[in-house]
Amino acid sequence: MFAIVAALLMLGVVLGTVAHVPVPVTLVAATVIGVWLLIFAVRERQHR
Repeated sequence: MFAIVAALLMLGVVLGTVAHVPVPVTLVAATVIGVWLLIFAVRERQHR
């Protein structure tokens, strides 16, 4: 549960800074967060 909260918090911070950073930086950050969430989802499915 903590990982989901942390990921959403990071997503909020990144979305808040989108207007201030270049597009490639935004895309890299979005990719990192997406991969992290995907790994989390896969691990949760395997755990059950």
